[in-house]
Amino acid sequence: MTTYGTFNEPWAAEFAPGTDTLFITEKPGTMKFVDTATGRTGSVTGLPRVDYGGQGGLGEVAFLPSESANEVGRRTIYLSWAEAGEGDTRGAVVGKGTLDCTAGASCNVEGLNVIWRQTPKVTGRGHYSHRIAFSPDENYMFVSSGDRQKLDPAQDLGNTLGTIVRLTLDGEPAPGNPFADRGSPTDEIWSYGHRNTLGLQFDSAGWLWNMEHGPAGGDEVNLIEPGTNYGWPIVSDGEHYDGRDIPDHSTRPEFQPPAIGWTPVIAPGDFIFYNGDAFEDWKGNVLLAGLKTEALIRVAMNGTNPVEVARYPMGNRLREVVEGPDGAIWVLEDREGARLIKLTPS
Repeated sequence: MTTYGTFNEPWAAEFAPGTDTLFITEKPGTMKFVDTATGRTGSVTGLPRVDYGGQGGLGEVAFLPSESANEVGRRTIYLSWAEAGEGDTRGAVVGKGTLDCTAGASCNVEGLNVIWRQTPKVTGRGHYSHRIAFSPDENYMFVSSGDRQKLDPAQDLGNTLGTIVRLTLDGEPAPGNPFADRGSPTDEIWSYGHRNTLGLQFDSAGWLWNMEHGPAGGDEVNLIEPGTNYGWPIVSDGEHYDGRDIPDHSTRPEFQPPAIGWTPVIAPGDFIFYNGDAFEDWKGNVLLAGLKTEALIRVAMNGTNPVEVARYPMGNRLREVVEGPDGAIWVLEDREGARLIKLTPS
């Protein structure tokens, strides 16, 4: 374990493809970068105004893998954040711009424009989700849209709360979506019946998976298939925080059950499919950054039948996990003064 500085409520991190530079978003609305080869750090300007509070603020940072280069230079950048609306409402958005790091000491986001908005904006400051994943062919962008703690809208195809949406790289509804003939915003929806998807990743075979927080119990990892209803809030293997029962997945076979679930919850902040060579025995496994568990959790996939195989205590809540270019594993803690830690084999 090697520490590379501390950060203020970090939320997401991503290596610029083809580089050793890791970009880290901080929930209050700032972003930093670390050249992990030299240890040099810097800040990013040109960021949006975010609605900071509760679970809201600056969220995801994502790059197109095809825009790989030997230097950071200029490249497309996608960001997500919580945006204020009229009255006491807010919602998640995704923006697209150009990241310019040619100055060296700092980077700037140019031409950042909102290309997608969660519909509708509602009260509260929870369950934005707003994770981003690109299809392996880079033709499509998938965005997780949380239920915003409103529950029932996750079963209503007339909005995008509690869904995963499939978009073009410019934020338009992707052609061929399962409800493409029903008009906006239903034509964006890829799957629904989700609660709070804080992890969204493709595996090496091209399958899309999500990691979803349950209520009091019932955290899930799901194989995401088009047009499929995952049951929230009608079913869950957890219960409401006030103790009210929720029928288990097994009682309603018309809803897609999780591939793996946890009760008590593990409350992961994000997950990855590990594909590096540094930890050879972990190749193809899922690694989850545990918030409540304060551990890195390893899951063997066994095809599409995942099984937890290990927990590695870290002593603090973990928000983010990233695979480095050399196969090292990078984790970010979840707090003010959170450490960025590089994990390598002993």
